[in-house]
Amino acid sequence: MFVVMNRIPVKPEYAERFEEVFRTRARLVDRMPGFIRNLVLRPKNPEDPYIVLTFWESEEAFRAWTESPAFKEGHARSGTLPKEAFRGPNRLETFQVVLDSEVEGD
Repeated sequence: MFVVMNRIPVKPEYAERFEEVFRTRARLVDRMPGFIRNLVLRPKNPEDPYIVLTFWESEEAFRAWTESPAFKEGHARSGTLPKEAFRGPNRLETFQVVLDSEVEGD
């Protein structure tokens, strides 16, 4: 499994709007081959970034998503928040799963 983590530093006064963008998302990624699931984590400390996790069957499936027209369409919606909603740039990190306690045999 391949996991992508996006750390997004949102100013506290824009937190509700940021969450609403995800609640009303287009769900285009959900139909992509190899997509498993998406988690959006709200920080307990408002000064910490939101964490958006996507889980994929493989890195190739994730790369196919990022190169698809659906990716461009889905991310165009995130432009509904002004630049001042963010405390800085997002930080994308990628991981290969070594152990998953939900999967028998790991």
